[in-house]
Amino acid sequence: MSLKDKQIKVDEWASQLKTPYWPPLSILARITEEVGELATELNDRYGGRVKKSTDDTKDIGDEISDIMFALICLANSHNIDLDKHFDRIMDKCWGRDNNRYEKK
Repeated sequence: MSLKDKQIKVDEWASQLKTPYWPPLSILARITEEVGELATELNDRYGGRVKKSTDDTKDIGDEISDIMFALICLANSHNIDLDKHFDRIMDKCWGRDNNRYEKK
C-alpha cells in the first residue's frame, strides 16, 4: 500500500468526525507523545531503564504505526502528498548522501 493509499484510508476514517483533524500543534503534541512511548519501550528493551513491574510491554510496530498515523493526519490536514515528498527525500539519500556513509 502506497503512502497515498494510507492517506486516503486515514482521511476516510477522519472524515466521519465532526472535526476530522486537530489543529497542527495538537497533532504535533500527539506525535511527540507517541514518539515518547516508542522511546520508553526501546529504552526498556535496550537501554538502561529498569522497567516497572506494572508497565506493559508494548509492540514496537504498533508504536511506530501510532506515530505514522499521527504524521499522516498532519500531512492530510495540510494537503501534503507524502508519496511525492518521500520520493524527494529518497532522491536526496541516493544523491547528496550517497557517499556519506560507509557501505557494505
